Amino acid sequence: MGRDTLNGLKDVVRSSYWLWFHIVVITLSTGIAWSLPLIAKAFLVQWSKLEHDHVFLLSVEVAVAIVLIVGLNFIGRSLSDRKLTKIAMEAGLVSFFPYHNRHAEKKIHELRERHGLGRTILAIGSTGYGTFVDNEGEWHAILEKSLQANIMLMNPFSEEARIRARSLVLAGAPAPRFREELGATLELFRRLKAGGKVLKLKLYADRPHVKMVILGDYLWLQHYHTGIDVKSVPEYVFQYNLKHHGLYTLFSQYFMKRWENPDIPEYDFDTSELVYRTKNGKEIRREKFELDTPPQRVEFPQAQTPELAFQTSSIAGL
Repeated sequence: MGRDTLNGLKDVVRSSYWLWFHIVVITLSTGIAWSLPLIAKAFLVQWSKLEHDHVFLLSVEVAVAIVLIVGLNFIGRSLSDRKLTKIAMEAGLVSFFPYHNRHAEKKIHELRERHGLGRTILAIGSTGYGTFVDNEGEWHAILEKSLQANIMLMNPFSEEARIRARSLVLAGAPAPRFREELGATLELFRRLKAGGKVLKLKLYADRPHVKMVILGDYLWLQHYHTGIDVKSVPEYVFQYNLKHHGLYTLFSQYFMKRWENPDIPEYDFDTSELVYRTKNGKEIRREKFELDTPPQRVEFPQAQTPELAFQTSSIAGL
C-alpha cells in the first residue's frame, strides 16, 4: 500500500514537472528584468573605478579567454554527445547500467516496476536462479505480477554447460552449481503454476550467449562472457521503435527464433519430462528429466549424430 502511494506521488511529480519548470523560468526572468537597472548602475560605478587598473583588466582578459575555451569545448562536446545520443536512440538503446552502482540499481528497479506490471515476460538465461530466485531475485516480483511467462534456460547436463562451468573455475570464480540452481528455479515455477500462473519453460543444450528479458516495448540485456560472471557485466535497456531498425527488433526476433526451434524441448512440470514437438506443435517424444539422475542421451541442434551422449561425470558442482 505504501509503495503504491509513493509511486502515485512520483507520477504526480513527473506530470507536473513542466508546469513547475515554467513557473521557475517566469519568476527568474521577472526578477532579472526588475534588477537590470540596479545592476547596470552598480556596474558603471565599479567600472569607473577600475578602468585604469591594468592588473584588473589583464585578469579579466585571462578569465574571458578561459571561459571562451571552456565554453567552446563544452559546445563541441555537447554536439558530439547529441550525435551519439541520436545514434543510440535510432538503435533503440535508452539506458545503460553499470553494475555495483547503487544509484544504477535503483534506476533499474524503478524502470522494471514501471514497465513490468501486467506484462508477458519473455526471458532467456542460464539457470534463472539469480534472476528469479536468489533473495527473491531481481525479477521475482515482476514475474509474480506478469500475465504470462515464456522462459528458456540452459540444460545443466549439456556439454556446453560443463564448458561454461570450467571457464568460470579457471578464471577464479566460485564453482557454479547449475543443477542445484535450476532445481530451485523449477520449485519456484511450480509454485507459480500451482497458483494459476501461465508459465512455459524450455531447456536448451547449447552455450548461453545472452541473459535477456523482454517486457512489452522494453528489453533488458546482458551477455555471457567466457570466464566472467554475468553479474559483473553491464546491463543494457532497449526500446521498441516504429522504424524497425533498432536492436530491440533484432534481439526479440532472436528470442522468438530460439523459442520456436523444435530442437529445444519444453519442460513438463507435471511429469518432469522434456517434450519434443514439431514446428506445428505435434508431440514427437518425451525424455525423463531428473536433476538427481542425468539422462542417458541428448540430441544437440548442431550435431544430430547418435554417438553424442551425456557424460555423467560432474565438474565443480554440475
